[in-house]
Amino acid sequence: QNVLEINATTSGYTDPNNLRFEQIKILGSDQEITSITVSQNNVVQTTSYNITYYPLEQVNLITGLELELGNSYTLEWTQEPNYDSRFNCYPLENGTQEDCEELGCVWNEVESDLDIPSCYFDSDNPYTIEEVEYTSSGLVANLTLSSNVTALNGNYTTPISTLRLEVIYHLNNMLQFKIYDYANARYEVPISLNLPSSPTTTDSDRLYEVSVYKIPFGIQIRRKSTGTVIWDSRLPTFTFSDMFIQISTRLASQYIYGFGETEHTMFRRNMSWHTWGMFTRDQAPAYKMNSYGHQPFHMALEEDGNAHGILFLNTNAMDVTFQPTPALTYRTIGGILDFYMVLGPTPELVVQEYTELIGRPVMPPYWSLGFQLCRYGYRNDSEVAQLYESMKAAQIPYDVQYVDIDYMERQLDFTIGSRFAGLPALVNRIKEEGMRFIIILDPTISGNETDDYPPFTRGVEDDVFIKWPNTDDIIYSKVWPFLPNVEINESLPELTQIELYGAHAAFPDFFRNATVAWWKREILEFYDNPTNASRSVKFDGLWIDMNEPATFLNGAIGGCRNELLNMPPYVPYLGYRSQGLIVETPCMEGQQYLPDGTPVRHYDVHSLYGWSQTRPTLEAVQNATNERGIVITRSTYPSSGRWAGHWLGDNTAAWDQLYKSVIGIIPIELFLNFQTGADICGFFSDSEYELCIRWMELGAFYPYSRNHNEKGTRVSLSFLTNKDEEIVDTRTSRFLLTKISSSEQFSTQCLIIILLTRRFVEDRTTWDVYEQFLWGPALLISPVMHQGAVTVNAYFPDARWYDYYTDQDIGLRGQYTVLDAPLEHINLHIRGGYILAWQEPANTTHYSRQNPMGLTVALDDDQYAEGQLYWDDGVRIDAYEDGVYLLTSFTADQGVLDITVSHNGYSDPNNLMFTEIKVLGLSDAVTQVIVLQNGETITSAHEVVYNTTTQALTVTNLQLELGSDYTLQWS
Repeated sequence: QNVLEINATTSGYTDPNNLRFEQIKILGSDQEITSITVSQNNVVQTTSYNITYYPLEQVNLITGLELELGNSYTLEWTQEPNYDSRFNCYPLENGTQEDCEELGCVWNEVESDLDIPSCYFDSDNPYTIEEVEYTSSGLVANLTLSSNVTALNGNYTTPISTLRLEVIYHLNNMLQFKIYDYANARYEVPISLNLPSSPTTTDSDRLYEVSVYKIPFGIQIRRKSTGTVIWDSRLPTFTFSDMFIQISTRLASQYIYGFGETEHTMFRRNMSWHTWGMFTRDQAPAYKMNSYGHQPFHMALEEDGNAHGILFLNTNAMDVTFQPTPALTYRTIGGILDFYMVLGPTPELVVQEYTELIGRPVMPPYWSLGFQLCRYGYRNDSEVAQLYESMKAAQIPYDVQYVDIDYMERQLDFTIGSRFAGLPALVNRIKEEGMRFIIILDPTISGNETDDYPPFTRGVEDDVFIKWPNTDDIIYSKVWPFLPNVEINESLPELTQIELYGAHAAFPDFFRNATVAWWKREILEFYDNPTNASRSVKFDGLWIDMNEPATFLNGAIGGCRNELLNMPPYVPYLGYRSQGLIVETPCMEGQQYLPDGTPVRHYDVHSLYGWSQTRPTLEAVQNATNERGIVITRSTYPSSGRWAGHWLGDNTAAWDQLYKSVIGIIPIELFLNFQTGADICGFFSDSEYELCIRWMELGAFYPYSRNHNEKGTRVSLSFLTNKDEEIVDTRTSRFLLTKISSSEQFSTQCLIIILLTRRFVEDRTTWDVYEQFLWGPALLISPVMHQGAVTVNAYFPDARWYDYYTDQDIGLRGQYTVLDAPLEHINLHIRGGYILAWQEPANTTHYSRQNPMGLTVALDDDQYAEGQLYWDDGVRIDAYEDGVYLLTSFTADQGVLDITVSHNGYSDPNNLMFTEIKVLGLSDAVTQVIVLQNGETITSAHEVVYNTTTQALTVTNLQLELGSDYTLQWS
């Protein structure tokens, strides 16, 4: 009873070493010790001590004691419940003590601002295993429900009595474990992952070892090299029923990154009792509200800096609770438990292994790396044309112009409104001048047209629309299309207009082969109008919106028909739990069909709607344009990045959105793709000068860099077309640094914006840095993200860093420093040890691609640097896969720079040359540079300048042909 007696029963010997008991470890402690009293002969002693509690191991460790061997002592301690180790037994809303105890759990309310559960388990989970069948490639076991369990909320949450566990050792660095009902077929996610045809592992080479615990059931996975437990589900929460599945795991640390798509306030997830939902929804970014994507993947850092990642392959509505144990609890309302774990062990390798599993991101066209401009609310094509001329006059680098749904007739897909009759000609004109054009398409199709509307009539003929189950009736709701032959009162709020004038909108089922063919045909005929060539819109990419799918009416016109699916027994934490699953989305009972004809409920595949639309859209773009093209999608699921980029949705013109955009972009890049960005200057609300300038500086380094704002708000580009030279320079710097630094960026690595942790995981300070980021491995961006700030507190990990603007070694490493950041300046630093390729800028990438190139060689402490340049024609489909590209490697070492072509499958028609090379951080002054080819010195009219202050060498007037090998030597 919290007392330890130390009695010296015989004292016939005194040890000469003055031995003392300095540490006491108490095992099996389910509560934390908060205070200790040490007494001797009933007299309380003054003593110092430290107490550390390990809830994972249920251990209290007392250190700092000085209890002399040979003396008697009494130790008494007080304990308090350790709330961190509670696991929620009643995750529904408004639970009572009666509800809790009915489930056989403990009720003990806690007064706290945190969401600590009042109802929690005090017993083991009810599943056991009798036998485990081990093989060289994994294990199989059957789970049995060992006792009667009260269902959480009705029959559909009654645990299934027999389950099967399968663990598959796919690779030495990747395994899968799944739990399912082997007696009854259940929905499983219809996505093909890149798995080996048969496991290819050996016991000696595997990075992990798996243990299965029989009573109670649990899975434990350890990292072999360190013994760290990275998954441990021997917890009371495990249950598996038809419409409620739950499993918890203890974690190796508090450092968890990922899950989404949600807005949150720091990159590392807050483990203090927070629950986040996942279910695709038309929800503008807001705290605790899941938005457009469903991304059940996270990366974890272990205490020693090793990293692993876990994908939960499930598409049903779900949530995940983070608690400070540390532990996670997954809850989903359908499907099965299917987990994939990659073992890294570095964050860099976790990303590579994960994207190998789900598929590498699509190679974007070069022009899509330029600045892009859009607005919802263009009044007519003349306004777009005038904007284009204004941007040219201001000489703002600018590659892509968009139009939102304004260009359509009554917001009908594949139509051109009367106010945009000149759009096809405008698109052709600006494309002739080196620009590109992207249009928006929504998935829903109006079913109320009085005149011929081929997208609907042909869709009905091809049976492409989602229907009510067991009927031939299409499910209709209200989205954007307006009714025909109705005068719209545009002074009314938009949602009121939709309510009064909205047409019946049908939802294509993009899983069906017939729908894919129909969608591609409609897109192709909009690009090449078969009846009127002058109405052909020669877009270069498509922006697909509202594909969660979204509606402006909860459910369907006339209401939904299956209350159980739309208001299931457990509604995850999605922000609108009282309204069920149909908030601004169609009914869950909608009947869909997989490509092989298998019927599936919208309830199960809802979060795959945007995913299923993405691939056929990219294929349609490529079929129409015969170029790479891009698709930008709002709704995503793991592997969407194989076909599309993504933007963060309808943000607000507010200062907190700057740092939240970085927090949002980096996980999305981690989840699925290369090309992600936020609406620069904000979508909702009026932006203002300082905010927009700072956002343009930051947005210059978004992989997907687009300014976009809402109808009725201030035109944020007016701040820039005034014209601001410094902002033009910031945008120009985007072109100066060649973004596609290596084919590995897409074949193995795939990220451009990189969290500092990924490159400096050994430095724990970087684990919490999110207001700075790397562009590739070598360019550190430290933007201002707070109103009125003219400095930025930047962290420099342990490496050599050069100021991008001055070329000077800043002499700082492993520390924070305050940098000046006047309004029109963003701090950029180049990491030593890397070589960056760049190109002279122009107002579009069409023209910058024709300009001279250069190299910046940033030497490390050993006078070494390396880099690569991937180069293709910028538009060819499958250029990398077909080998039609140029890959050049650069290595600088001890006064020698080697330029070596490692793959020569493309010759640029512009006869590009490296005309300038800058070498930073030289240890000695340079007076001579020679150029060699094939070991022989060649004639070169270059000029050499060495700056003794910056220790930088600049070599100009070079003529080194792109695609040829050279060596430069300096002395």
